[in-house]
Amino acid sequence: MKKRKIAAGIVLAAVILFALLSVPTPDPVIAQGAAGQPFLWKQDATWNALEASFRQARSVGCDSLKAPIDGDFRKGRQTLASLAAAPFGPNAPVFTELENNIFALGTMVAACPERLLDYIDLVTRTRGLLKRQSESWDMNDRAVRDRLYRLLYGGRTALEEVMLQAPEGSFPALIKADNVASVTPSYAFQNGTLHSGDILVSRGGAPTSALIARGNDYPGNFSHIALLYVDEKTGVPGIIEAHIEVGVVVSTVDAYIKDKKLRIMVLRLRPDLPQMKADPMLPHKAAKRAHEESKGRHIPYDFEMDYRDPSKWFCSEVAYWAYRQLGVELWKGTTTMSAPGLVRWLSYFGVTHFETQAPADLEYDPQFTVVAEWRDPDTLWKDHVDNAVTEALLEGAEEGDGIPYSWWMLPPTRLVKAYSATLNVFGGVGPIPEGMDSTAALRNLELTSMHEKIRDRVLARAAAFQEKQGYRPPYWELVRMANMARKEGK
Repeated sequence: MKKRKIAAGIVLAAVILFALLSVPTPDPVIAQGAAGQPFLWKQDATWNALEASFRQARSVGCDSLKAPIDGDFRKGRQTLASLAAAPFGPNAPVFTELENNIFALGTMVAACPERLLDYIDLVTRTRGLLKRQSESWDMNDRAVRDRLYRLLYGGRTALEEVMLQAPEGSFPALIKADNVASVTPSYAFQNGTLHSGDILVSRGGAPTSALIARGNDYPGNFSHIALLYVDEKTGVPGIIEAHIEVGVVVSTVDAYIKDKKLRIMVLRLRPDLPQMKADPMLPHKAAKRAHEESKGRHIPYDFEMDYRDPSKWFCSEVAYWAYRQLGVELWKGTTTMSAPGLVRWLSYFGVTHFETQAPADLEYDPQFTVVAEWRDPDTLWKDHVDNAVTEALLEGAEEGDGIPYSWWMLPPTRLVKAYSATLNVFGGVGPIPEGMDSTAALRNLELTSMHEKIRDRVLARAAAFQEKQGYRPPYWELVRMANMARKEGK
C-alpha cells in the first residue's frame, strides 16, 4: 500500500511538473521594424525574356553567337574604361547600360561557357570599379543603395547563373579580385595570401544562415563575418568569430573551413584611406585587439543584434568593434529590416534591433576592396536552392505564416535548457545556445523542418525541369517552385 502511494505520488509530481513545464512562453513583443522599404526587382518580364534569350542562344549555337558575344564584351570593356577614367554620379546612364549588358551577355555565355573566364573577369572588374566610383557617394541614400545593389548583387547573381549552367571544371573555386597591398603579417590560404586584419565574409549551410543572408531590405549572399589575426612573431593565424552556440571564439583555419562554408569573400581596408596612410599596420592592430579581447573575457552571442552594445557581440560586431577602437567606423550604410513578417520571425529568435549591420552589407562599404571570392562549385547549387526556399518562406511570413512549435516538446526542451545553462555557468557548452530560450530553440528546429520539406520538393521539381528543358532552372524559376511547394504544404 505504501509503495503504491509513493508511486502514485511520483506520477502525480511528474504530471504536475510536466504541466508546469508545458505552459507556453508568451510570444515576444514584436517591435516595429526599421524605417525602410524592401528592395523589389519587379522585373518578372525581364527574367522571362532572359531565359527565352538563353534558350534561343542554345538553339543557334556558339558559332553564330561569336560576333554578338565579342561585341558585348567590347562594349563592356569600353564602359569599364570610362568608369576608370572619370567619376560618375550614381544616377549616370552608364550604370544602367552596364547592368543591361552584363545580364544580356550572361545569357549567351551560359550557352557558350568557353567564354566564362572572360565573363568572370568582366563582372569582377565591374565590382572593383563600381566600388571606387562609390567612394564619394552617400551610402544611406536609397537611390545610391539601389544602384550598388543592382550591380554588385545583380552582377554576382548573373555570374552564378552562368556558372551553374557550365560543365564541371569550367571555373576555379578561387577568383582573385583587386590586388591590394598590405604590410601586415600574412598567411598563405587557398592559393592566395591573406593578411592580418582581413575580414572574411562567408555563407553557412544551415537554414538559419540563409535567413540571415536573405532577411533584410536588400537580400544578400552572406551570413557570417570573421576577422583574421596573424601573430607577428609566430605567423600562426587565428580567426576571430562569434558563434550562436558559444559566443566569441578564436578558431583555427581548419575549424573555420570545416564549419560548412558555401562561399567566402575577403575584404581588405583600402591603403589610401587617411587612417591607413597614418598607420599601415592599423588592420593588424585592430585584429590583435579583438584577439586579446576575446581571450580576456567571455563574450556572449548578441541575439538582439545591437551593434552599439559591446558587452555581447554577433558576428558583425567582431569586425566593427575591433576597427572602431582605432577610429575606423565600418558599415557606411546600415542594414534595415522593415517587412512586418520578417520582423516578427526575427523577433522569435531574440532580435530587437532592426537597423543593424548585416554581414552581406559590408561589401557595399567603399572603405573596403574585395580581394578574392571563393565558391565551392559543388555547393553553389545548394546555396541557390536554399535562398529560393528562404524567399518563399519569407513571402509566407508576410502573408501571416508563423513558426509553430509543439507544446508537448516544451518540457523536455526546458530541461535541456536548464542543463545547458548549468554547463554555461562552468564554461561549458550545452545543446541549446546561451542566450536562446527553449521556445526559440523549438522554433529553430521547426524552421529547419519547414525549410527541408520545401527544399526536397524544389529539388524534385528542379530535376524534372532539367530533364525536360536540358538545363538547370534559373533562380527566378526556383523561387516560383519554392512558393508552389510552400502553398502545397499548407
